[in-house]
Amino acid sequence: MRKRPASKAALQWIAVHTTAVAAALFFTLPFVFVFLTSVMSDEQALSGDLWPHEWDWSNYAAVFRTPGFLDWWRNSLLYAGLGTLFTLCSSVPVAYALAKFRFRGRRTAMLLVIATMMLPPQVVVIPMYLVWAQQLHLAGSLWPLVIPMAFGDAYSIFLLRQFLLTIPTEYLEAARLDGCGELRVLLRVVVPMARPGIAAVALFQFFYCWNDYFGPQIYTAQNPGAWTLSYGLESFKSAHSVDWNLTMAATLLVMAPVVLVFFLAQKAFVEGVTLTGVKG
Repeated sequence: MRKRPASKAALQWIAVHTTAVAAALFFTLPFVFVFLTSVMSDEQALSGDLWPHEWDWSNYAAVFRTPGFLDWWRNSLLYAGLGTLFTLCSSVPVAYALAKFRFRGRRTAMLLVIATMMLPPQVVVIPMYLVWAQQLHLAGSLWPLVIPMAFGDAYSIFLLRQFLLTIPTEYLEAARLDGCGELRVLLRVVVPMARPGIAAVALFQFFYCWNDYFGPQIYTAQNPGAWTLSYGLESFKSAHSVDWNLTMAATLLVMAPVVLVFFLAQKAFVEGVTLTGVKG
């Protein structure tokens, strides 16, 4: 009688770990394939071989020597960095007001934020492009993509608001009794306590800006000097359509910062995403 529970537990352990290993291989093997192809020679990359005969690391140097590639890196860092910074600076105060202030129209404002999340960007792309191109003359640069983020992001506001609801109001009231104004309460109390949620939103926004293809295609297509990595990679792929080793090397260089940032901030990211759904 005692052996059955033990054998059942062993079978469950095997089933769970087999599933976990299969899922890990499912997500890992494409990256392994990209990496192995990136260090192959030109001839072997076009063959059916899966393992490189000689590890050709010069492919990465060749990618960096591609005209404009370093500019694409700089533009992507500028777009992702400023976009993330502007989004946090504009979204945190709005989320704080929606979470902790009691005012007339609060529910309506929250409904408008949620409704904005449902609006596809393609719906307003034509009038927005006309404004940026014909009236502000900023087409061909990254500013039409970066400046709107200084006015808040609906998805970021929603996530931050959900996280701020988990912060006890007693801490805020104690700070106000000590003479802190709302700005100091936000900066000294709310922001330190909301670091996991802010980190999660920052990562979401950084990943969005880094991988954004639609925006740079609309606003920077006519100016190669303003291309980002996501858009420039398409041009690189077209120029090296048969050089799969170089294409894979460039792809890996584009993915590397995102993977690195995620692993460095994985704990804060998971904690922030988990806690945003604690309270509605």
